[in-house]
Amino acid sequence: MSEPIRVLVTGAAGQIAYSLLFSIAKGDVFGKDQPITLLLLDITPMLPVLEGVVMELQDCALPLLRDIVPTDKEEVAFKDLDAAILVGSMPRKEGMERKDLLKANVAIFKSQGTALEKYAKKTVKVLVVGNPANTNCLIAAKSAPSIPKENFSCLTRLDHNRARSQVAMRCGVPATHVRNVIIWGNHSSTQYPDVHHCMVNMSGSELACFDAVKDDAWLKGDFIATVQLRGAAVIKARKLSSAMSAAKAICDHMRDIWSGTSEGEFTSMGVYSSGNSYGVPDDLIYSFPVQIKDKSWKIVDGLAINDFSRLKMDATAAELIEERDTAVSFLGV
Repeated sequence: MSEPIRVLVTGAAGQIAYSLLFSIAKGDVFGKDQPITLLLLDITPMLPVLEGVVMELQDCALPLLRDIVPTDKEEVAFKDLDAAILVGSMPRKEGMERKDLLKANVAIFKSQGTALEKYAKKTVKVLVVGNPANTNCLIAAKSAPSIPKENFSCLTRLDHNRARSQVAMRCGVPATHVRNVIIWGNHSSTQYPDVHHCMVNMSGSELACFDAVKDDAWLKGDFIATVQLRGAAVIKARKLSSAMSAAKAICDHMRDIWSGTSEGEFTSMGVYSSGNSYGVPDDLIYSFPVQIKDKSWKIVDGLAINDFSRLKMDATAAELIEERDTAVSFLGV
C-alpha cells in the first residue's frame, strides 16, 4: 500500500459533499489501492452537522480511509494537500444581484487561494465546484501564484455528462456509446454544448452525432437549451440543486486527472485559457475539450469551428471577461 494522499473537500457538511465523500473514501476516484486522509472544511456553525458526516464515514468501515479531519480552520484544512475539491461557496439568495454574489465569493476564493499558497503542496490539483465556478477558480489561482496555473480547473463535467446523456437518450443507446461532446466556456446558461465532433456508436458503427440523431433543429435548439438550463430544471423539480449528479461529475473529473482519459476520447474541463488555439481570450478559466495524461491536461487542438459554434463560443467568453473584470475589481489588486 502506498502512503495516504491528503484530499480536501470544502463545504463538507453540504449536500454535494454528502453524495461525494463515500465515493472518494471507497476508492472510486484516486484508485482502489490508494489510502486517503480526508480533510473536511466547513464554516463554524456547520461543525455539529460535519461531526455527523464523520460518524457516518467511520461507520462505513472503509479500508482505504485512514483518517478524517473535520475543521473550520484553513491552516488545518489546506496543509500538505495532494488534492483540493472546493465545493463550498456562497449560494445566490433571493433578490441578490450577480455582482453581490461575485463579491462574496471573491472573498472566499481569495482566502482559499491564499491558504493553498501558504499550506498546500505545490503539486496540489485543485478543482473548483462552487459557483460561479470559472471565476472562483480564476480568483483562487491568482491568489496562489507559486502553484502552477495548470493545477487549477473548474467543473464543467456535469454539463458534459448532461450533454452526453441527452444525445444517448435521443439515440436509444447507453451514454458510454456517446463520446467527444464538448462544453465550451462558462458553467452558466451561456455555455455552449457542442456535438459537431461527437461520435455515437449505433449497432457497432460509429456515426457522427448529426447523422445518428437525424434532427439538426433539435441539436441546434432544444438540446443546447436543455443542457444550459438543466441545473435550474433540477432545482425547480427537487427544490434543491443538483447533488448526486454533481458528485458523480466531480468523481469523473478527478479520476480523469489522476488516471488519464481514454485513447481517442476527450472530456470537458474549465482550464486556463492563455495560449489556446481557438481564439479564446487569455487569462480566463474557460471550458475546453481536453485530454489528460500523467496528471497533465492538454487542450485538444485542430477541431474545425463553424460560424454557428464561433458565435456561441464568443458569447460565453464575453460573459467570462465581464465576470473576471468585476471580480478582479473587488480584489483590490
